[in-house]
Formats: sequence, structure tokens, C-alpha cells
Amino acid sequence: MKLAFCGNDNPAAYNISAGVLRNVCFVDALNLVPHVFLLFITFPILFIGWGSQSSKVQIHHNTWLHFPGHNLRWILTFTLLFVHVCEIAEGIVSDAQMKSRHLHLFLPAIIGFVAATTSIVYYHNIETSNFPKLLLALFLYWVMAFVAKTIKLVRYCQEGVTFSQLRFCITGIMVILYGLLMAVEINVIRVRRYVFSMNPQKVKPPEDLQDLGVRFLQPFVNLLSKATYWWMNTLIISAHKKPIDLKAIGKLPIAMRALTNYVCLKEAYEEQKKKVANQPNRNPSIWLAMYRAFGRPILLSSTFRYLADLLGFAGPLCISGIVQGFQNTSQDNTTTIEKDQSDSYLSSQDFLGNAYVLAVLLFLALILQRTFLQASYYVTTETGINLRGALLAMIYNKILRLSTSNLSMGEMTLGQINNLVAIETNQLMWFLFLCPNLWAMPVQIIMGVILLYNLLGESALVGAAVIVLLAPIQYFIATKLAEAQKSTLDYSTERLKKTNEILKGIKLLKLYAWEHIFCTSVEETRMKEFTSLKTFALYTSLSIFMNAAIPMAAVLATFVTYAYTTDKKLQPAQAFASLSLFHILVTPLFLLSTVVRFAVKAIISVQKLNEFLLSDEIGGDSWRDGCSSVAYESCKKHTGFHPKAINRKQPLRYQLESYEQSSRRQPRSLEIDDIAIKVSNGYFSWGSGLATLSNINIRIPTGQMTMIVGQVGCGKSSLLLAILGEMQTLEGKVHWSNRNRYSVAYAAQKPWLLNATVEENITCGSPFNKQRYKTVTDACSLQPDIDLLPFGDQTEIGERGINLSGGQRQRICVARALYQNTNIVFLDDPFSALDIHLSDHLMQEGILKFLQEDKRTLVLVTHKLQYLPHADWIIAMKDGMVLREGTLKDIQNKDVELYEHWKTLMNRQDQELEKDMEADQTSLERKTLRRAMYPRESKAQLEDEDEEEEEEEDEDDNMSTVMRLRTKMPWKTCWRYLTSGGFFLLFLMIFSKLLKHSVIVAIDYWLARWTSLDEKHKEDETYYVARFSLLCGAGIVLCLITSLTVEWMGLTAAKNLHHNLLNKIILGPIRFFDMTPLGLILNRFSADTNIIDQHIPPTLESLTRSTLLCLSAIGIISYATPWFLVALVPLGIAFYFIQKYFRVASKDLQELDDSTQLPLLCHFSETAEGLTTIRAFRHEARFKQRMLELTDTNNIAYLFLSAANRWLEVRTDYLGACIVLTAAVASIKEGPKSGFVGLGLLYALTITNYLNWVVRNLADLEVQMGAVKKVNSFLNMESENYDGTLDASQIPKDWPQEGEIKIEDLCVRYENNLKPVLKHVKAYIKPGQKVGICGRTGSGKSSLSLAFFRMVDIFDGRIVIDGIDISKLPLHTLRSRLSIILQDPVLFSGSIRFNLDPECKCTDDRLWEALEIAQLKNLVKSLPGGLDAMVTEGGENFSVGQRQLFCLARAFVRKSSILIMDEATASIDMATENILQKVVMTAFADRTVVTIAHRVSQILDASIVLVFSDGVLAECDTASNLLLKEDGLFTTLVKTHK
Repeated sequence: MKLAFCGNDNPAAYNISAGVLRNVCFVDALNLVPHVFLLFITFPILFIGWGSQSSKVQIHHNTWLHFPGHNLRWILTFTLLFVHVCEIAEGIVSDAQMKSRHLHLFLPAIIGFVAATTSIVYYHNIETSNFPKLLLALFLYWVMAFVAKTIKLVRYCQEGVTFSQLRFCITGIMVILYGLLMAVEINVIRVRRYVFSMNPQKVKPPEDLQDLGVRFLQPFVNLLSKATYWWMNTLIISAHKKPIDLKAIGKLPIAMRALTNYVCLKEAYEEQKKKVANQPNRNPSIWLAMYRAFGRPILLSSTFRYLADLLGFAGPLCISGIVQGFQNTSQDNTTTIEKDQSDSYLSSQDFLGNAYVLAVLLFLALILQRTFLQASYYVTTETGINLRGALLAMIYNKILRLSTSNLSMGEMTLGQINNLVAIETNQLMWFLFLCPNLWAMPVQIIMGVILLYNLLGESALVGAAVIVLLAPIQYFIATKLAEAQKSTLDYSTERLKKTNEILKGIKLLKLYAWEHIFCTSVEETRMKEFTSLKTFALYTSLSIFMNAAIPMAAVLATFVTYAYTTDKKLQPAQAFASLSLFHILVTPLFLLSTVVRFAVKAIISVQKLNEFLLSDEIGGDSWRDGCSSVAYESCKKHTGFHPKAINRKQPLRYQLESYEQSSRRQPRSLEIDDIAIKVSNGYFSWGSGLATLSNINIRIPTGQMTMIVGQVGCGKSSLLLAILGEMQTLEGKVHWSNRNRYSVAYAAQKPWLLNATVEENITCGSPFNKQRYKTVTDACSLQPDIDLLPFGDQTEIGERGINLSGGQRQRICVARALYQNTNIVFLDDPFSALDIHLSDHLMQEGILKFLQEDKRTLVLVTHKLQYLPHADWIIAMKDGMVLREGTLKDIQNKDVELYEHWKTLMNRQDQELEKDMEADQTSLERKTLRRAMYPRESKAQLEDEDEEEEEEEDEDDNMSTVMRLRTKMPWKTCWRYLTSGGFFLLFLMIFSKLLKHSVIVAIDYWLARWTSLDEKHKEDETYYVARFSLLCGAGIVLCLITSLTVEWMGLTAAKNLHHNLLNKIILGPIRFFDMTPLGLILNRFSADTNIIDQHIPPTLESLTRSTLLCLSAIGIISYATPWFLVALVPLGIAFYFIQKYFRVASKDLQELDDSTQLPLLCHFSETAEGLTTIRAFRHEARFKQRMLELTDTNNIAYLFLSAANRWLEVRTDYLGACIVLTAAVASIKEGPKSGFVGLGLLYALTITNYLNWVVRNLADLEVQMGAVKKVNSFLNMESENYDGTLDASQIPKDWPQEGEIKIEDLCVRYENNLKPVLKHVKAYIKPGQKVGICGRTGSGKSSLSLAFFRMVDIFDGRIVIDGIDISKLPLHTLRSRLSIILQDPVLFSGSIRFNLDPECKCTDDRLWEALEIAQLKNLVKSLPGGLDAMVTEGGENFSVGQRQLFCLARAFVRKSSILIMDEATASIDMATENILQKVVMTAFADRTVVTIAHRVSQILDASIVLVFSDGVLAECDTASNLLLKEDGLFTTLVKTHK
């Protein structure tokens, strides 16, 4: 056929006798001109012009100066493109009805489509290079196109073409669009004045884009990039090269920062407050405030949601149209009528009857629907994040103003505040995410039911009724799920507590061979937890089952009703359109239960928030509101008293005299400089209305030391807090001299540390001054402690850091107060946790020297009366009142009784000092710290091992291997997980899954066959209905079975993994616990176990379900139209790359989100704990700033994570739409039976829903498998060898009876790759001897005690006890027959009876006897319950000395003939130590006792002394003999320790 523009079958086509413009063909040709003009002008500029231009413009993102009307232009252009597509289609369909090709029907439209696309590309380039003059070309194009189309429209009107003809409508719409685009262009000229004007407008890009740190570009990119998240590509692809870190995601744009949103919400909330101000019983509404601040984006999101839902119904309608079209063509194969050209106008009816047109429309509808849906999700996510940021800032600001009494009186516990932050804000955020569903769902359901009714009549209502009636059951299951989760949580908390105790006391458990008793106790709790996990799993599987079964039940009810109530045969078009509608209906109904649950939770959360926001605030003292902050410098030096050198050794009289002289010298008239703080007639309360402090009249002199003394609980600390304004002032006034306010350094009684480095804790926001810092750390004796830390003063301490002892924490807090450059320092009992050496040093160096030199006013609360002579002013308190105030001399003269009372107390304290001098508490604390630090080096090593894959990688750490590991799914771990549930269950799961999906496919296949029946086979209907019902029933049953098997398998796997982990850890060698930080092991039992218990099974279920659905869909489509397989290849490749890139990026972003959440929560809880300190220091602003930074960091991570999810979903949705298009086109081409076409299309539509779930679940599973991998890494650890070579029968029942020990050439090491710690030790200990072992730190003393219990590797030599070589004994037997008392007393939570005898072997008399020997009988008798009295965790309700005595009683209960004491007296006072020594000598007189001495003085009366040096036995003899050697090691040790 020859081609011709106007067709060659009509000679009149080229006739212009009636005028040029009356010729159709010529008008169409005229329409080509503008398009060709645009292409000619723009192409050279697009390809050539940019290079020279863009270099002038320095914007770091290649964006984004949006011209006025930017978004409108994009929307109009997209509409124009859509209309062009319709025009092309209309032209082609019309052309198909002609005898020959008529190019003028569709060619101008095609060129127009190209020109419109070019126009938007051209516009985008001009915009990004900010060169508006070039927009003139576009302006000319719009004008020409508008004119050409108008001519065409006018001509149609003249010919009498009406609205019923499609071509007329299309032309009309185009005229309007070109007109609007022209208007947009004129507006740009008007605003930017780039032509016809001398001074064009200069514009700068938005502030965010000038900041290089902002990487989140969603608000700034153009519409297309916004809709497809195109700007995310660089980030997601770069994740392959290097992991995404916080630097890569940058800062939040200003509009999304917590501060911006806080201001919005705060204003709205204040407005609500004003409204209800004069109505006492009404609370301001947070809901209205939230709507005020965030209502607009929610409305926008809801609009998107409505559009998406309405477009969703295009699917079923198009399917019905296509299938219907097939039926019609197969029924009337009438020949197509040749039409002549004059009648070539199509009506819309004919146009939509074309199957290809429907296929393209379906494709476009899907693309649009998915774009709107993702846009709706994105907007709600962004708003939710903004809301959360605003709420967190609001809560934080409130915390900083909370009245202290609220916190201390328990109205607002720390737990409640943490819940507000961690739970309630997230509940509200999630509610906001699901919010648009609330009003979109009813519309969707109503529309769906109306369409169904149209298709099937009354029987559709039956199906709808089934769905609606089953919905409440969904809600019921959802509530039950929440309950089950709560009870599981309670049990797992208890289990963790027990596990924690085991890990803390693991050394003792191993030495006493009690591991199994404690292990059983954990297993019991785990079984309880497991029972509630079973309930949880049951409800989860029921929920999944309901989801899958409801649509089946509805379809069954509908079609069976239809078959028996109507005479008409069910048509394929009806059947498949209604199936598709049922699928659409189920989603909102399933979501409804979730949304309702979240709405209920959100309402409760808002109530809690309101209560919190309306709770009492701290009193607004006059100085709190003062704005005139005094510069620190002016506070530093001020006139006060002359510096006095105060020496502890000076007589008291002299000091008092010098004080009186100096005070006489200063005239009293300058009252303001004299008195720093004055309280007059003060009554203060803790919020109860009852005065805690009453009638307070005190003054605190400037530049001097004021001491506040009194008994415990007399209100000393309260007085400090009252002065700081933390208490409620009932009456009276606190007057500060004006230069002192704004600068108070305060060290609270309970030390409060930040989660930061030691240095940051001390400087606490002040500028760092090296000299000052050194002086302060020396004064507080912190240097030795800092030296022990792995990174010196850059080591993290606090909750998340290293745990320091009480004394170390207190000294850091005092150092913080001293370091601050403030006029006034308040120290609240700084000596309470310090021993005498440190207290003296601190007093001398820190207080008398450092503070007095700086002339700072000091208020010191203390119990140590020996420091009274140093005080310039003393305030004595009693029962919340001031007893006396004045100098020591005044008190001595005026109140002799009090002075004498103090004197007796001081004498008593002095006697205690003598004792104290011996027990050096500090060195002990340092020792503990060193022990805590020892595992640190190995921690890093262990984490590295954790990271490595199972396959050992080559040393060359080249990027490609690392990246390969990052992109690889951990299949090996998955297989381990699946098999740990048992092979039978695994087989059952796979089999039932496959069977279920086969049945589901069979149902739809049967439906296709049933509906494709001819009218003649009407009598077979009953047979088809019966088979259909059977298949549906089987499908419903199988749904239940599969969901149960997956959960059951997951539970079994979780049970086995936890059981193996616990047993492996408990039987591990002691070295493992020294090397591995406790937190790391606990994490396996907490977070990782939780993931394995609750998260992996549902993910696995969802993953298998969506994968099998997608596979069965592809199978069905390929069966219906084999050509589809060809198109599948490129789609498959695209899908593979999308999921590969997404998984890596998603994992990184998930980790960032998790890791940025913890610091935020910690910051909130640490602020609430240290409120008084923060307020005293006036550091609220700094802490607020920190909170805003942490919130923004967490929010940006979460925002990027949700943007990455949108990125994935848009791409998989578009792929799904392509699959639908190819399936539709392929089936139209083949034109087989209409039933199977419907089936193919129905399945193609479901793919779009499930493709992104496959990838999301894969990514989730990959992250969750990390937990299994970590648990597995512990399962590969070697256990101790518990079996011995001797049988139980060969060991005497009462071994060891004598207690004779032979050590023969003993060599010991901790691990076979480490150096020996004991070398060739030979010794003989007679039965009943008392042996002392001593030596310097690290000489191998303790290693010997561990060797008796085979806790270390004896690689040469042997130890023989009572004739049996201990290496031949089973470990359990050996350890259960010896006794040991360790240096750190360990008690477990439980009864006293359980602590002494967990195996329950002994009688009560034996236990009482043991307690009597340990001198604890009276103490235990006085406790409620006696032997059954409870011991709290770690034995916190007993003193250290008492705990050590309990350990002695425990050793005695065991009645072993050998007792080993490993530095047992190191952590107790002298008195207890004397008791211990006496007991050992009497109660253990006939037993062999080996004492490892921490002080040599303990073993001077031992019958034999072994002295170790560097792992070698250096000396061995009686103490008296060893002392005769002048230069012996023992003599040296005795001299240095005395």
C-alpha cells in the first residue's frame, strides 16, 4: 500500500476549491508547523548551548530555581501528553477503518507528543541553569499551537461536528490546554521581567539548597522527580560502593526540623489554652492544635488517597471491557464495514470499545493510581515525622520546667516520661500515617459495593455481607494479639533478669558446680514465656488466615448465590471483574481493624500527653525570669575577704582569730558584697502544701565557705534546693546579690553523669582550659582512674558507657562543679562515697586551695565534722529548721551543748578513721575498674569476628569482596534457621504452602472454565458449582494450616536456638566471660532472641506468600498467553537490579534509624534524672539544642528510610503496570478464549500489589537474619570439657576426706595460644594445714586457685588431691567437692536458704549452724521470714561485709575438707575481717585452708607460706623462717605493706 499524507483513495483530498482552510488535510498539515518549529529551535540549544552557560551558575545541586507556576506547568504538560496519546489512538483507530493509510489522522498528533515532551525537557534545563531568556521560544510555540488548534476547532464547528464525536472533544481540550500554558508563560514574563524590561528580577535559590549539608531534596526537585523519587538514585546506588552513614544523608531541610514544627505546634497549643482559660473544667485540645499545625498536609494526602482509590476501580472496569469485547467478537464475526472518509469521526463509545485502547488506558490508570498512592504515603510519613519532632520538643521543654516535687513525689516517674517519649509520640506518628485510611476506606467500600451490585445484582450483596460480618472478628483478634504480646514481654523481662544474674555470677556458679540449677530456673521462665508466645503465634496465624480466607468465602457465597438465584449464565467479564473488586475490598477491611486499634491508642496517648503538659511547673522566681545575664568575667574577681591560707595542722583558735580579724576589717555597710544569698522568713514545701523547711532565716557570706551540718534527713539538701528555687515557696523570700545569680555550680548528692566522655562530663559545656582542667582532676584524684580507662579521658562513661563505681562517679561530679567558672559552688555531701585519703585530698587541694584562691562562695553540706574548723560560717540544722548559725567560735560560746555533742562525734569519727586508714577503698575501686577494663581490648576483636562471614575472606580487604558480602543474601544463615525448626516441620511448611497456592490457582482456573461454557451446557452448572465450592472450602482450610505451620516452625526454631544458646554459654570456659563484655552476651538473649521469637516468623510467612503469589501469577499469564514470556526477560532483569540496590541501602538506613534512636531516648532520661543540676548550672538552652540535634538526626534517618521504601514501591509498581500492559496486549493479539484472558489479567493486576512486598520482606528478613547469625556465632564456641576419665564408681563418696594436696611440676595457661601464667610449681600441703599464698599483683596467685578447679588450662604437671589426679575427674564432681570464697561477694535474688544451698540438700539446722559460725544468725532471725527472707538482686539489701559473711556460711554449708579463700577480705572492713579470720581458725580447724592474701599481715600465722613472683614459686616455708631472710621477697612484701 502506497503511503500518502492525505490517503490515496480519495481524489477530493487535495481539492482546495472551497478555500484552503476548508480542506481537512491542509488544516492537519498546518497543525504540524508549531511542533516542527519547536523541535528545530530547541534541539541545537539542548545539545550545544548548555556547556558554556552552566559554568556561571554556582548552585550545588543542579537545580532548582523554580519559575513561577512551576507545578502548574508540569501538571498541564502531563495532561497535554495524555490528550496527545488519546489523539494518536483516535487517529489510528479511525485510520484502521479506511481503505488506505491516512497519515494526517495521527502523524501531527505523534509529532505533537514529541514536541510536548521536548518542551518540558527544555524548560527543565532552562530552569536548572537559570537562563529565562530562552523561554521565549516556548512562548512562541504555545501561541502558534494555540492558533493552529483554534483554526481546527473553528472548522469543525463550521462543518457541524458536535460533542458526540471524540475528535471534536480532543481538539477543544487541547485549545484550552495550549491557552493555559500560554498564560503560565506570560506570568513568568510578568514576574521575572526577563524581556521588555531594563531590570530583570534577581533570584536566589532557597536557603536549604545553599547549605551543602542538606541532602534531602524531595521538597526542591521538579514534579516528575518528586513523583518517582528520581533524586534518590544517587544515594541508593552509592550504597553499593560504600555504606550510607550520617554524613551521606546530611541535615534536615529547615521546614522539617523539630524546632520549626515545635514553634507551629506550640503556637496552636497556646491558642487552645487561651480559649479554655476561663473554663476551669476544660482542657486545651491537643487534637485541635495538631490539626491547626499539620492539617493542610493531611488534607493533601487524603486528596491523593481518594484519587488513587478511585483510579483503583479502573482495573476491574477495563478487565470487564476487554473480556466483553472478546465475547462480542467471538459471537458476531461480522465483516468490518468500509467507511468513507467523510464519515471517519469516531464516537467515544466506539473508541472505548477497542481492546487495545482499554489496555493502554488500564496501564496509564495503574501508573497514575500508584503514583498518587505513594505520594499520599509520603506526605503522611513526612507529616508524621514533623509531628513527632514537634511533640518531642514540646515534651522536652516541659521536662525542663517540671517541678522537682513532681518527679520526687512520683506523680511523674522517669518511666512515664520515657514512655511518653518512646511510645506515645510514636503511637501518634503511626496514627497519622494511617489517618487518611480512616476517611478513604468508607468511600472505597461504598464504591466497591455499588460496582459489584451493578455487575451481579443482589447476589453481590451476599458477598459484601460476608466481608462486613467477618470484619469484627479481625478486630477481636487484633486486640488479643496486643494482650499476648504484653504478657510475653513480662515473662521475657523476668527471664532476662535471671540470665543477667547468671552471667554476673558465672564464676561462682562454675566454681560451685551450680550452673545447671540456675540454667533450669531460666528454662522454666522461658517455658512460661513460650506458652504466651504460642498464644501470640496462634492469633498471628489466625489473623493471616482471616486475611486470605475472607475474600474466598465472599467469592464463594456470591457466585453460588448468583448461580441459583438468576437464570442468566455467569459471564467471564462479570466473574473476573467482580473477583478483582473483591480483592480491592478486602484491603480496606483488613486495614480497618488496624486503623481502629491505632485510633484508640492515639486517643489514650493524647490524654497522657495532655496530663503531662498540664502538670505543675517550677515556680517562676524573679531571678529565673531575669534576662540580664552577667558576663562570667566580671564575676571572677570581686572585692571580698583576703585569701587565707588554711592549714589543717593549724590550731583552731588561730584560724578563728584570723577569721574575726578579717571580718572586722571589712565595713558592714557594703551589704550587697557581703552576703551572696539571704533567705528571710522562708517556708518551703515539696508540693504537698506542708512545709518541709520552716522559719528559715540564713545568710551565706560572699567568697567564704559555709558548711551546713545536721543529722540525716534534717533538710540539708532540701535547703540547697530551696535556695536554687527547686522547692515551692510557701512564704518568705530568697534574695541573691545581683552579681551572683546565673552562675551556680552544683554537685548533687546522687552523682549524675552524662552519656559522654570523661572530659565532656567535667567541662560540661564550658570552654576547655588545659591548666584549669589538670588542677581540677588532680584535686579530685581522678588522674589515676583516668589512666586506667582504655581511651583516657576520651572514654565514654554514663549509662551507655563504662560503669564506674560510686566514688569515681561522685568525684567526677565534684570536678564538674569545681571546673565551672562560677561565683557560687554548692556541694551536697561530696565526701559520702569517698574514703578518708580522698576526702582529705579533695578538702585540701580542691576546696581550700582551688576554690578559696578564686574567692568563690562555697556552700558545703557534709557529715564529716572533722572539717568544721575550716568553715567560715556554719549552719546547723535539725528537723527542717535552722538550729544555729554563725562561726564555730560563736557556737562554742553560745551553744556549749551542741559543741560538746560535735566533739564526741568527731572523736568517734577519728576512731573510725584509724580503721579506715587500713582498708584503702580507692585502690579497690581502681582494681574493679581495671578488671572491668581488662576485657575491652578483646571486645573489639570479638565484634570483628562477629562481622566476618562464615567463609574466611582473604586478607586483602578489597572493596569488591566487601561489597559482594553486602549485596549477598545470608542464605546459609537462613538454612540454619529453617533447619533448627526441624526437618519435618520444614517439609510440612513447604508442602502446605505449595498445595495452598495450587488450590488458589485451581479455584480461579475452574471459574474461568465454568464461565466460558456455552449456553447449551447449562445443565452442567450444578457440577461446576459443586466443584467450585469444594475447591474454595479446601483453599480456606489450607490457608489455616499453612499459617499455623509457619508460626509453629518459627516457634520451634526459636525454642531450640534459645535452648542451645543458653547451654552453650553456661558451659563456656571462664576466659570467654573475661573476654566478652556482659552487654554483648545479654544482647543475644534480649534483642536477638526477641527478633527470632516474634519478628522472623511473620516476615517469613509474608515473604513466601507474596513470592508464591507472584510466581503463580506469572505462570497463569504465561499459560494464557505464551508470548508474555518474551516480555518477562527485560522486566525480570530490571526487577533483579532494583531489589539488589534497594536491599543494601535499606539495611544501612535501617541501622542508622536504630542507632540514632538510642541516644535520643537516653538524652531524655538523663535530662529527667539531672534536672536540678541542669537548672542550677543554667544549661537548659544547651540541652535543648542537643535534643533538637538528636531528634533531627533520628528524623532524617527515618525520613530517608521511608523515602527509600517509596523509591522501591514506585519502581516495582511501574514494573507491575508494564506486566499488566504486556499481558493485556499479548492476550488481545492471541485472542483465545475470553475466560482465560480475564484470568491472565486478574493475576497481572495482583502482581502489582505483591512485587514490592517481596523486596521489602527480603530486606527485612536479611536484617532479621543478622540476629540468627549472631546467635550462631556463639554456638560455635568451644565448651569446657566436663567428662573425666574416671567413672563415678571409682571415686570415693566422701572424697576428698583428708585434704592432702600435692602440686607436681604444675604449668598453667589461660588458653593454648597464650603464655603460661604458672611455670613448674612444686608444693606439698599436709591435711589440715593452713596455707598462705602471697605475691605482687599479676604474680599468678589467683591462677593457682583457679587451677584447683580446672578453670584454666593445665598443660603440664598435675595436682593430686587425696591420691586422685584432678584432671581425671569429671568437672562437676571435682567442683562440687571443694569450697571457695571469692574476693567479690556474690548473692543471687531469692531466699537466703536458696543462696546458701541452691541444691536443697541440707537441713535447716545445718544452715542455722553455718549462719551462727558466720555470726549472721541474729541478723537473719530479725528478718521477716528468717531463712526464707528475700535477697534483692546482687544482694543490695545487705552491706558488703554481710555479703562476704554469707559467702563464708555458704562455704561452710558445703562441708568440704579443702577451703580456698581468694583475697576474700579485700572488699570488707577490719571488723568483719577479724570475724572471718577467727571463724576460719575455729570452724575450719580440721580442714585444709588455702588463703590467697591481699594484705600480707593476714597470713603471718599460717603454717606454711608460698610466695609467687611472675608465675614461679619463689619462696616456700613458714612465715617466721621467711622473715629471717633480710632480702627475701616475703620480707620485702611485709615491709612495704606495713
